[in-house]
Amino acid sequence: MKIVTISSISLGGGSPLVLIAGPCVVENRDMIFSTAHKIKEITSRLGMPFIFKSSYKKANRTSVSGFTSIGIDEALKILAEVKKELGLPILTDVHSAEEVRAAAHVADVIQIPAFLCRQTDLLIAAGNSGKAVNIKKGQFLAPEDMIHPVEKVASTKNEKILVTERGTTFGYHNLVVDMRGLPVMRSFGYPVILDATHSVQLPSSDSGKSGGQPQYIFPIMRAGVAVGIDGLFIETHPDPARALSDAASQLPLSRLEDLLTQAKAIDSLVKKNGWS
Repeated sequence: MKIVTISSISLGGGSPLVLIAGPCVVENRDMIFSTAHKIKEITSRLGMPFIFKSSYKKANRTSVSGFTSIGIDEALKILAEVKKELGLPILTDVHSAEEVRAAAHVADVIQIPAFLCRQTDLLIAAGNSGKAVNIKKGQFLAPEDMIHPVEKVASTKNEKILVTERGTTFGYHNLVVDMRGLPVMRSFGYPVILDATHSVQLPSSDSGKSGGQPQYIFPIMRAGVAVGIDGLFIETHPDPARALSDAASQLPLSRLEDLLTQAKAIDSLVKKNGWS
């Protein structure tokens, strides 16, 4: 297993569980900073490595009325300030090859959205950025098929690759997480992340936006960490009901410490015994 280093954080090779977390999208500076501060406080107390995540734009919306961005330049500026002032690595997603350069000026990790994981030009551009690349598994792909997006990025000689499970389409308006997919994707030799919040989405099920079942975030997290993963991806918001994106599937920030305490305990047991 390759070890991917992002700033001073190591993923893979038996390293402790890494948290990738933050609000779904940059809504405003105050919310982003207060959330980043709180997550940093929690992870520092727990001794858990932390990469801050938020999208500068949400290009994939169910409805034309869905919120997309406060403006790419403004959102990236806020993320850059979080990086500088709080000393946090940043992950954000890109939607076209043309966006990669601007995002790479700020981000330590370039994320490929699940719906775009087969887009060759986008994967190549992300690889050529020299930044770590997190590829989210398409809801329409078998786990073993993710080797092809991985190979596209690796073809650029960039092997700082992460692969993220976020659920698979199961009939209409539903996702399931096949836990077998985690070891399948780990067999590629790169660190694997579990996105326990997008996995509880009910796509396009709520009058022009996605619904969700956040009561299953904890069970999915516990199951995935027990299987053996390298990182945990959690979208969290101070008040999910008022979130401008993915309101039905984000974890309330007030519950994050409990979730991470459980995740860390399970991860320590798994890695101590070499079960992953």
